[in-house]
Amino acid sequence: MFTRITAAVGIASLALALAGAAHAQSDFPTRPVTLIVPFGAGGGTDNLVRTFQPALQEALGQAVVVENRPGGGSTIGTALVTKAQPDGYTLLAVDTAVTVNPALYDNLPYDTLKDLTPVSLLATGPVILIAHPSVEAKTMDDIVAKAKAEPGTLTFASGGNGASTHLALELMKLETGVDVIHIPYKGTGPATTDLLGGHVQYMFNGISASRPHLESGAIIGIAVTGDERNPAVPDVPTFAELGYPQVNPMSIWGVWAPAGTPDDVVAKLSDAFAKAINDPAVVEKLNDLGFFTVGSAPGEYGERVSSEMKKWKNVVETAHIVVE
Repeated sequence: MFTRITAAVGIASLALALAGAAHAQSDFPTRPVTLIVPFGAGGGTDNLVRTFQPALQEALGQAVVVENRPGGGSTIGTALVTKAQPDGYTLLAVDTAVTVNPALYDNLPYDTLKDLTPVSLLATGPVILIAHPSVEAKTMDDIVAKAKAEPGTLTFASGGNGASTHLALELMKLETGVDVIHIPYKGTGPATTDLLGGHVQYMFNGISASRPHLESGAIIGIAVTGDERNPAVPDVPTFAELGYPQVNPMSIWGVWAPAGTPDDVVAKLSDAFAKAINDPAVVEKLNDLGFFTVGSAPGEYGERVSSEMKKWKNVVETAHIVVE
C-alpha cells in the first residue's frame, strides 16, 4: 500500500512539474531577455541590434538587454551563450563569423550546430569593393586584366587575416584567378585610413562604413555584392551586372539560442524577431545603413548557415588562411 501511495504521489508531482514547465513556456517571456553581441559597441552587429531593439521589446512585451562580449573573433561571447540555460532568456546575435570560425579555428570551445539552436536570419548585408581615386584600374574588368598581366602588383587591404573583408578578397581571387597582394590590418578602421591616404589601392568593406567616403569623393566604388543594387549606394553596380556573379560574398546576421531550448519558445522568439526586424521604421533605418532585412524561420537560417560553412571552409582551405 505504502509503495502504491508513494508511486502515486511521485507521478502526481511529476505531472504537476511538467504542467508547470508547459505553463511557463506558454507564458514566455515573463522577464527580460538578454541578447549577447560577441563584438564591441558600434560595430555592424551592434548597430543592427540596437536599431531593432525597441521594436523587439514591443514584440516580446519584455525588456531586451543588449550585452557586448567581444573577443576571440566572436568566440568568447558565443561560448557564453552555449553554456547558458536553454530557456530562451539568453540569446546570441552574430554575423558571418558564426559560419567562418569553424574553418578558421581548430579548437573552438563549442560545436556551433550542436551547441546552438537557430532562431532567425535577421538580415543580409552586401560588401563593397572600394578603391583610392588614384588607381588606374577603376573597373572589375580592368582590375582582373591588370592583375593577370602584372601579378602581385595590386594591393588590397583588409581588417585582418580571417576577417570578412579578407574572406571577400580571397573569394574574388578564387573566382577570378587573379594574383594580388593582401595587406592585413588590425581592424577595418586602420585599413580604411590607409586606403584613404593612398597607401593601399583597394579594399572590401561594409557599405555603411564606406558611404560617407564615397559621397565625399575620397574613395570610389567598384562593385557591390548582392542580387540587386543596394539602395544605400545605388550608383555602384553589382558584381553580377559586371559579369562576375560568383563574386558574391554576403554578410549575414542571425540569432541563436542555446541547444535544448524548447521548440515553442524558439518559435515565439523567431516570430518576435521577424516582427521587429520588419517593422517599417526599422526597415527604413536598416536599409539606409546597407542592410537587407529578412526575419526567417529557424530552419531556413540553419540551412543558410550550413551552406555558408561549406563555402567558407573551401575558401579558407584553398587560400591557406591562418589566424593568429
